[in-house]
Amino acid sequence: MKVLVINCGSSSLKYQLIDSDTEEALATGLCERIGIDGRLVYQPAGAEKEKTDLAMPTHNEAIQFVLDALTNDKNGVIKSLDEVGAIGHRIVHGGEKFTKSVVITDDVIKAIEECNDLAPLHNPANLIGVRTCQKLMPGKPNVAVFDTAFHQTMPAKAYMYGLPYEYYEKYAVRRYGFHGTSHDFVSHVAAEMAGVDYKNSKIIVAHLGNGASISAVKNGECQDTSMGLTPLEGLVMGTRSGDIDPSIMEFIAGKEGLDIAGVMNVLNKKSGVQGLSQLSSDFRDLEEGANAGNEKAALAMDVFAYRVAKYIGSYVAALNGVDVIAFTAGIGENAPAIREKVLSYLGYLGITLNADENNRRGEDRLISTTDSKVKVFVISTNEELAICRQTVALV
Repeated sequence: MKVLVINCGSSSLKYQLIDSDTEEALATGLCERIGIDGRLVYQPAGAEKEKTDLAMPTHNEAIQFVLDALTNDKNGVIKSLDEVGAIGHRIVHGGEKFTKSVVITDDVIKAIEECNDLAPLHNPANLIGVRTCQKLMPGKPNVAVFDTAFHQTMPAKAYMYGLPYEYYEKYAVRRYGFHGTSHDFVSHVAAEMAGVDYKNSKIIVAHLGNGASISAVKNGECQDTSMGLTPLEGLVMGTRSGDIDPSIMEFIAGKEGLDIAGVMNVLNKKSGVQGLSQLSSDFRDLEEGANAGNEKAALAMDVFAYRVAKYIGSYVAALNGVDVIAFTAGIGENAPAIREKVLSYLGYLGITLNADENNRRGEDRLISTTDSKVKVFVISTNEELAICRQTVALV
């Protein structure tokens, strides 16, 4: 079966067409600046990336251009849309309503809409993609794969906040977590690579990118994760502050003359390693700056690694041990200096780093020594393939 995977944002759309039999991406790309002017990026497997400026006033036009590219006579990868068996959609927030992926129906759309206040920037955009695909490819099954679903196995002691219980009852204020599709995918691969039974294992996944989160997975079920009601909680990230004393919000508001929206803008878009370094949210820039003697860049990297190590340590306690630690996503896969800094705090676990493997780039690999008591891996995440697999399983 060929599955079209759609990740629809408010002004952008990422897509992949995947052959589920071979699990190879036949074509990948994105639509940018939807509603502004519009650009289609299209790359068939084994060919050069193509960029075309096209008017995209709405997502209808964007998805139509994607379908046209996939089927065109010159460089399309399928002869007609009849070859597409299903469409898998990334949906950011399923609240407590969805614990797994589902085939999309009118009732499912309504339930997703009821979660919109938990993800007002994401869910409505995700649903635009769903409705557009339903319109342009009538009769094709659409599947919703939720960022939050994998974390719905957390016990109440992990997801409840120390707030009046009525806020949970009235407004569903609790920890939800994000990046669930990635944590699910990588934890499965980690167990396989480590040669342990997924249903009898203790795995910690560090999804470290511009947005970053860590999960504790026991016997195949998430027990805790670092992001909360929103993706702001947890680790210091590219531009997000992560955990802070909540009173800082009042303090900053008073000093800077900001309202709540202004403070939240600071915490979400002006903080993290970018705010600390006053240089960049890109760890390549930070490493280059630190190597050149930029103390703030070095500090930002140290703060980031320290917070990651603290979360891993707390999850070792929550799991009462750990068999496997996996680093994934942009920083986790491509920043050996960060991995080394994080693991330098975890020697008490009997972890010994294989420096050669850590510094090598490329395929998934073991970066701890063979005699290390805990196995540590670098694993490439593939959320699109995970969405494809879950879509096929349902349709």
